[in-house]
Amino acid sequence: MSENIGIVEAFIEAWNKYDLDTVEAMVTPDIFYHNIPMEPCIGHAAFKGFVRSFHASSANWVIHAVAANGPLVLTERTDEFGFADGSKMSIRVMGIFEIQDGKISKWRDYFDPAEANPIPKS
Repeated sequence: MSENIGIVEAFIEAWNKYDLDTVEAMVTPDIFYHNIPMEPCIGHAAFKGFVRSFHASSANWVIHAVAANGPLVLTERTDEFGFADGSKMSIRVMGIFEIQDGKISKWRDYFDPAEANPIPKS
C-alpha cells in the first residue's frame, strides 16, 4: 500500500469517527475542495465552513476501491451521513485526492445529487 493511500484512508477514518478537528488538520492551508455539482471551496477557512455546514452527527464512508499514482489517490466510495433526528443519507462517490507533504491539498468528489438516498429510520 502506498503512503498516500494510507493518508486518504486515515482521512476517511477521521470522517467515520466524525472527528472534524482531525479532518480539518489533514488538509493544507490552501486546500482546494470541490464537490463537482457545487461551487469549490478554496482555502482552509472555506473548507472548514463547508465541513461544519453538513449538520450531520455521524459518518460511515465505505471504500469499495482505491488506487494511487504518485500524489494522486482515487477512491470509489459510498458515503453515509447520520443526523440528530435519527435519519440517514447515503450517496455513491468517486473521489480524487492530491497529497502534498503528507496532507491533502486538492480533493474532488464526483457524484449525482439525485442519488442522495434517504435511509429510513430504524
